[in-house]
Amino acid sequence: MRCGICRADVLAKGWSGPGPAAKGVAMAKTSPGEFVRQVRQETAKVIWPTRPEVVRTTILVLIMTSLLALFFLLIDQVLGRGVRLLLGLGD
Repeated sequence: MRCGICRADVLAKGWSGPGPAAKGVAMAKTSPGEFVRQVRQETAKVIWPTRPEVVRTTILVLIMTSLLALFFLLIDQVLGRGVRLLLGLGD
């Protein structure tokens, strides 16, 4: 899992503890227009996946979830038969 601060950033920049908001210091207010401008700037920096990457990843996710569904179906069937045999409700 990745958080907003990575170890390399901390080592490169140094970490001075929690930010101003955590220390109880009032932060400058940002207008809604400025906020939208900043969001657009940040989303422009994002490297979006290409269509082939999205298709390939989607196919892999579908394959893996299908395999896991089959695996858990098999385990469920085996455990169910085992319980029925133990309780004398066997076939």
